[in-house]
Amino acid sequence: MKSLANWTVMGSIVVAAGCAGAAASEWEGSVTDSAGVSIVANTDRGLWPEGDGWTLVEELKIGSLDDENYQFGQIGFIAVGSDEAIYVLDAQAQLIQVYDRDGSHLRSMGGPGSGPGELGLGTSFILMGPGDTLMVPDLQNRRINLYDAGGESIGSAPLDLAKGIPMAWRGTSSGTVARQSRPIGPDAPAEPTDVIEALNMDGSPRDTLMQFASGGTFNFSGGSPELKIFAAEPIWTINDAQAVFYGVNDDYRISKYSGGDLTHIFSKPFARRPVTDGDQELLLDAIVGMTRNAGAPPAQLQGLRQIIQFGETFPAFANLQVGPEGSLWVQHVRDFTTLSAAERENINFFEDAGADDWDVFDADGRFLGVVTMPDRFAPRLLAGNLVYGVWRDDLDVQYVVRLRIVMGGGIAD
Repeated sequence: MKSLANWTVMGSIVVAAGCAGAAASEWEGSVTDSAGVSIVANTDRGLWPEGDGWTLVEELKIGSLDDENYQFGQIGFIAVGSDEAIYVLDAQAQLIQVYDRDGSHLRSMGGPGSGPGELGLGTSFILMGPGDTLMVPDLQNRRINLYDAGGESIGSAPLDLAKGIPMAWRGTSSGTVARQSRPIGPDAPAEPTDVIEALNMDGSPRDTLMQFASGGTFNFSGGSPELKIFAAEPIWTINDAQAVFYGVNDDYRISKYSGGDLTHIFSKPFARRPVTDGDQELLLDAIVGMTRNAGAPPAQLQGLRQIIQFGETFPAFANLQVGPEGSLWVQHVRDFTTLSAAERENINFFEDAGADDWDVFDADGRFLGVVTMPDRFAPRLLAGNLVYGVWRDDLDVQYVVRLRIVMGGGIAD
C-alpha cells in the first residue's frame, strides 16, 4: 500500500490570470462589507471578455526512455531555484534530479536510504527555502533533509510525527515554507484541530498562521488508518506576503487571512453532484489497480478495499494555488462519468481527481474566467508566469513540462 505521503502528494498545482482591459461594470457579482470583511459573491460569468482569457504555451519538456538521467518513475513535487534550475523529486527512485533552465541534466541528489542526504520511501514533497536551501520532508526517516544551492547535504531537522502528521506543505517564491499538521493516535482529541505553521530553515515552527477543524479524509484514531474519498477537507495555499487562502471543499466558499485577520470571503455558485455506486466502484478499482501495479501483495489490496469509504457528494473544488498579480486559482473536480472506456482503464486517481479546468479570481476575489490545462498534465508549481508540472503520455510515461502563461496575445510579465 502507498505510504501516507503518497496519499497526500497528488494534489496538483496550476495556472492563473489577470484582468487587463476588462471594465469593472462587466462584473455581475456583488461586494458587501461585514465588520471590515469583504464578502464577494460571484456569478458564473467572469470578467474576462470572450477570447481574452489567459492561455498556456509549452516551452520545455524533460524526459527520455534512453537516458536514466531523464527517466522518471513517479514524480512527486518540483522546486525551482533562483537561477531557474529545476529540482524534480522522483518518489519511486527516492532521488532528486536537477536540470538547468533549458532542461539539461546537472546532477542527482539523495538516493534511497537513511544516511545523510538519503531519502526514505514515500518522500514526495520538495520545497525551496531562502538562499536556495532545499527542504525535503522525509516521513520514513522522520526528518527534513536540507541541501545547499550546490546540491550538497547540509544536515537535517527532526520531524516529530507524535506532534502531528504533515498533511500538506506549501512554499512561496520568496522562500517561505509552511506545513499543515494533524494530530494522530489514541491521544488525539475527539475533535482534532489542524495547524498551519511557517517554518524556520531548521524545520522548527516560526509562526502559527492558522488553526481549523481537521478534515474527514483520514482517520487515525483506530488501530489502522481509514480513508474517506471526497470527505469534506480543508484546502489552503499561501502567498509571498504570508496571506492564507482557505476553504473547506464541501462548499465553494474561500476565505483570505492576512496577518491572521480575515479580510475576504468569496464564493461562486456550484451544483452538488452525488457520488453514485458506479462512481465508487470505478474509483475503488482504479485505486486498487494502482496499488497492485506498485507491487502490493493481494492481502494488502484486500485490506485497502476495507479501509476506503466515500463521501456522499463530490467536492466543490480540488485544489488552490496562488497566481500572478495576486490572483487565486481554484481547480475543478473531474467528472469521471465523462471518461471513455479506454480512459477509465488508465485512471491515476491521485493525478486525475482534479480536472483540467481552473477558475481564476483576481486579488479582490472577483471571478475572471477559466484556464484549461493540457490533457494528462498535472501542475505541480506556479512560479511567476511559468507553470511546472507532470505530463503523462498514452503509455503513462512521465515527463516534466514547463508552460508559459500568455495573455491577450502577449507573454505575461
